[in-house]
Amino acid sequence: MKAAIQRPEWVKELLDWVKTLVIAFAVVMALHFFVFNLSTVEGSSMEPTLTDNEWLFVNKFVYLIGEPKIGDVVILSEPNVTGKDKKFLVKRIVGLPGDRIEIHDQRLYRNGELVEEPYTDTLIEDMSYGPEIIGEGHYFVMGDNRHARASLDSRTFHAVPGELIRGRADYILWPIKEIKGL
Repeated sequence: MKAAIQRPEWVKELLDWVKTLVIAFAVVMALHFFVFNLSTVEGSSMEPTLTDNEWLFVNKFVYLIGEPKIGDVVILSEPNVTGKDKKFLVKRIVGLPGDRIEIHDQRLYRNGELVEEPYTDTLIEDMSYGPEIIGEGHYFVMGDNRHARASLDSRTFHAVPGELIRGRADYILWPIKEIKGL
């Protein structure tokens, strides 16, 4: 009969700490990849809603169980770019699959009806666009800044496939005086 090897108490405690840290790391990584993350706004394409250097709470889980909706502010991978040049963009969903999007007379129209856009501070200063019928699984996104050439969005790269959308920006977390829901 073999005798059981007794470990010193500090070794048992160290192993408990290592197990706890490994589990905590796994939980944090799972939350980061599937539930939420933080993102920093770079540039002025979403002004006046979002400004440069604001921190956003990005809800990733919402699109695991549902689809983007009109008005959602989303984080997406820049279309048609690969490698280290690839950036993440923050834009607003203005068109869903099957919608007909058109811009004329400096205004956005969805399915032939004028879209009220209380989140912008100007008419659309760029050229007319469309009409474009949004394909299945695609979304038309625009920055809230409608000044000429202020936003790289679907007017440049057309509707984006849903798999490029990484999550919905739900809150501004920083700076403190700007904390609010979107």
